[in-house]
This record gives sequence, structure tokens and C-alpha cells, in this order.
Amino acid sequence: MERITDRVSNPFGMQAPEEPAVYGYGDANADFQVIGADAEAHGGAETGVPFTDSVAGERIQSVLCTVGFAAEPYSDEPDLENCYLSYLRISPGDPVDLERYVDAEIRALNAHILLPVGDDALWYVLREFTTQARSLPADSARLHASEVRGRGFLVVPVREPADWEPGDESALVERLEALLDSDYRQTKGVATRIG
Repeated sequence: MERITDRVSNPFGMQAPEEPAVYGYGDANADFQVIGADAEAHGGAETGVPFTDSVAGERIQSVLCTVGFAAEPYSDEPDLENCYLSYLRISPGDPVDLERYVDAEIRALNAHILLPVGDDALWYVLREFTTQARSLPADSARLHASEVRGRGFLVVPVREPADWEPGDESALVERLEALLDSDYRQTKGVATRIG
């Protein structure tokens, strides 16, 4: 596959209506995209990198390292491979106005696996990228580390990391390792997984 870009921070050149902003970060050719709420909830206001400088960042990055997406358990500038980090709200502006940025980024990245972190991100992903928003609750604790079929995406909900209980980290690691050991690529329009 041809590389989209080698830039790891804001590789798609987003321009938020308000600064400061925490733009997407990571491998722009990734198959896995982690989507959090915002810098206030999941960190990064100081670093400009999603999932840094917070409990959520430490826990998410630890999982990413364990499954081989991150070079080390935690960094303010993680070296990521096959993984991209982003937020629903990249700046403090109107949440509804900011959804267009994450929507454009998800479509530009075109990852196969979406990992919404927390209830806000899960609700957005269920509503916009699956047909299951009416039948499934946006309850990331209940759906943690499960598989939800989307419209061309496989969704793996992630419980709010600050609220993880014993077993939550290992359940997420096990789910990601199982996906990596399978043919997880999604056929856009017909979500299937073989393996």
C-alpha cells in the first residue's frame, strides 16, 4: 500500500476554528483508530497529542504497546505503527460544529477498526458508522472490548480508562490480539471478518 503521508501530527492538515487544538496523531495508514472525547477528558492539552498527560493516556498507550502498536508503554510523542489517535472535539468550540472534523478524519484515514473510548465517542460512532445506534446502548462499560459490526467498520468499544476495573485492560489486549491474528480488514459496505 502506498503511504498517504509520513506526518504523524495532523497529517490531513485540519484547521480548527479555535486554537489551541489537539489534532489527530499517529500512523495515517493505520487500520486501527482510537477515538476519544477531547483533551479535557483524555489528555493532550499541554502536549497537543491525544491520549497523553492523563490516566487515560497512560492506560491506552500501555495497551497499544502490549499489542505492538506503540514502541513504548508511554510517551508524550508516541511512536505508533498501524494505529491512529483522535478526538471527537479537537478544540473547545461547539461540539456539533466540531463533529465534521472527526468525520472527515475517520473517512480520510479509512481504518478498518474503530475503538471509541467512553460513552460520548461510542454514541457518535454507533450513530454515524453503524446501523445499531437504536438497538445498542452507548454504554462503553457494558460493551467494553466487544465487537460491533459497522457500515464498513468493525467497532471495538473501550470503557472510560479512568474507570477501568481489574480485567478491563487484559480484555482489551486479548480482543486486539485476536483481531491482529485474524483477517480483520473490513469490506466497506459489507462488514465481515474472516478467521
